[in-house]
Amino acid sequence: MNTLPTKEFVKLPNNKSSVIRQSFPVTGMTCAACAVSVESMLKSAEGVKDAGVNFANQTAWAQYDETKTTPQKLQSTIRSIGYDIIIDAEDPQQVQQDLQLKQYKDLKKRTIWSTILSAPMVVIGMFYMNMPYGTWIMMALSTPVVFWFGRKFFINAWKQAKHRKANMDTLVALSTGIAWLFSAFNTVYPEFWHQRGLHAHVYFEVASMIIVFISIGKLLEEKAKSNTSSAIKKLIGLQPKTVAVIHHDGHVQEVSISKVQVNDVILVKPGDKIPVDGIVKEGSSFVDESMISGEPIPVEKIKGEKVFAGTINQKGSFQFKAEKVGSDTILAQIIKMVQEAQGSKAPVQKLVDKIAGIFVPIVIGISILTFIIWIIFGDDNAFTHALLTSISVLVIACPCALGLATPTAIMVGVGKGAENNILIKDAESLELAHKVNAVILDKTGTITEGKPTVTNLIWIDKEVDPKHKHILYSLELQSEHPLAEAVVNKLSSDAIVRVAIEKYESLTGLGLMGLHNQQYYFVGNRKLINQKKILIADHIELTATGWRNEAKTVIYFADENNVIAVIAIADKIKATSADAIATLQKRGIEVYMLTGDNDQTAQAVAKQIGVYKYKSEVLPPDKAAYVKQLQSENKIVAMVGDGINDSHALAQADVSIAMGKGSDIAMDVAKMTLITSDLQSIPKALLLSKKTVQGIRQNLFWAFIYNLIGIPIAAGILYPVNGFLMDPMIAGAAMALSSVSVVSNSLRLKWVKL
Repeated sequence: MNTLPTKEFVKLPNNKSSVIRQSFPVTGMTCAACAVSVESMLKSAEGVKDAGVNFANQTAWAQYDETKTTPQKLQSTIRSIGYDIIIDAEDPQQVQQDLQLKQYKDLKKRTIWSTILSAPMVVIGMFYMNMPYGTWIMMALSTPVVFWFGRKFFINAWKQAKHRKANMDTLVALSTGIAWLFSAFNTVYPEFWHQRGLHAHVYFEVASMIIVFISIGKLLEEKAKSNTSSAIKKLIGLQPKTVAVIHHDGHVQEVSISKVQVNDVILVKPGDKIPVDGIVKEGSSFVDESMISGEPIPVEKIKGEKVFAGTINQKGSFQFKAEKVGSDTILAQIIKMVQEAQGSKAPVQKLVDKIAGIFVPIVIGISILTFIIWIIFGDDNAFTHALLTSISVLVIACPCALGLATPTAIMVGVGKGAENNILIKDAESLELAHKVNAVILDKTGTITEGKPTVTNLIWIDKEVDPKHKHILYSLELQSEHPLAEAVVNKLSSDAIVRVAIEKYESLTGLGLMGLHNQQYYFVGNRKLINQKKILIADHIELTATGWRNEAKTVIYFADENNVIAVIAIADKIKATSADAIATLQKRGIEVYMLTGDNDQTAQAVAKQIGVYKYKSEVLPPDKAAYVKQLQSENKIVAMVGDGINDSHALAQADVSIAMGKGSDIAMDVAKMTLITSDLQSIPKALLLSKKTVQGIRQNLFWAFIYNLIGIPIAAGILYPVNGFLMDPMIAGAAMALSSVSVVSNSLRLKWVKL
């Protein structure tokens, strides 16, 4: 195998950066254009390096220099355009939820009263238009609907106008305001039209019903959007609100979880949820860790064992010492990862944001153009038609559907992943994963259990010299390799004594060596034995070959001249590995296996799991180079690994997937983490990506088609053909329906079977 060039890693000075990233709940946003406004204001603020806003989950993040700005200054900037961010609360997410609930109740009340007052107007407008004082009654009923129950549209539109911006509130305020003012003029001064031989039309019911339909749409939208974050609510619900802390005098006190500190001793009773991460100090029990690890079988916990927040104690009671609290717990990290992923933007969203940013001004322009064309080319009722069509254009245009198309699908997709033990770090990886056509699997800990055990140990001499056992034990004790741990565990059952090892050295890809009593000893693979020109008896090598054919790893223990012992180590293949690989192959995805093992062992494992392409005796740099090689062949590569030695390859891959029981470095580098040892989660993750992208495309298609068809029809393009003019009330209902349909389509992901 060719030797690949390695990257040079240069240690940089450890200067503490003043640039931090912080997320804030946002209040007051009503459409995608609002999100664009908030984002542009954040990005333009002094000291802000980058920022982003997610309309669907009402959050913003800012990467800023804390020496130049503060959250308070950012809040002032956002407040100046009519929105707000929550910064000082102890639990911002809870404050946001409380505010959203309050807004929902307020919106519900406004919708009900608007409907009650508007219903008589519709009846009068349709059946009793000529009744005495009918127009005055309608004006009296519509005034509170438009200017009280619909006041937020006007307030927000004015705040936007002050900064030369426009959003959906601008469209609603313009359409309802113009309709009401025109109708009020005709009610107070109908002679103006009568003197010109025209009827003084009023559209109070139109203005009111626009408010009603949009309010109903917003109500349904808010209800649907709250369902998109159900996964986060489930995760947050795993943590109890109060904790039983045991003080030094033995007194037990119930305290809020926010007051728990590191080293506090906590009592856990049967059925309790474990509140923070820690180590069992006293007692024993079995704990259901399925919500963290994905493994259904409860895990026994005795003194010295680790326990994790969010897991559920079964029958026994125990005390444990808190090690990680608050945002440091594994559960908190999972919640943070899911929240950040739900708030991240898929690449397609950047294009949508640009469109949303110019959408409202374009619609206002189309509305003005519609009015002018009708005035110039219209018939006897030109002014009436001009007014109605221009109002309909303003009302039917829906930037919300565009703005909700991508983020709602991403939110539901990330949440669905979390429920299936798939943690997705960002929207980009979720969008890209469906294109994957090559999956590289690391063998140890990914395909196999990652818990190697010694199955065979042959000492060459029938009379085993005890010192050789001591030397082998002492050498392996200094190694961090899983295979070394297996040997140590095997020898620990004998009366072994640790001896002094000098000049200990780990030989990458070969094994290790050390000096004892002026004699060098080696533990490693066949390549190391050959390199050191150490003799192996034929019958021993024949036995070793048989072990390799059984998918066992063979290591040799030798001095400078002869092999002293031969050890066979097996790492059990996970029960679901073969099925998961078969599923990927059925979908046309090529599966590759990389391992540091010798070729015979690698071939035996590959045969058992049904992998046709594998690479053996691979060093860490080789893994990244192999990913690059496949990428040069125009393959979209997913790398799956669990160790520090996989981190380079994970960083190189298009989609990186870490096994949750692996190293922290692998999980930090990877864009997806499987919090389970089951490889079946890989095809699930790729299928989830496919279904999410399908949802995004469907949403964007219908959002664009809706606006492309709806706006011309509202402008009256069908009038010359069949005399059809869209009533502004119908336009309002259609606009409300478009947003609800987009969110509802995204919610379908929740019921997709992975």
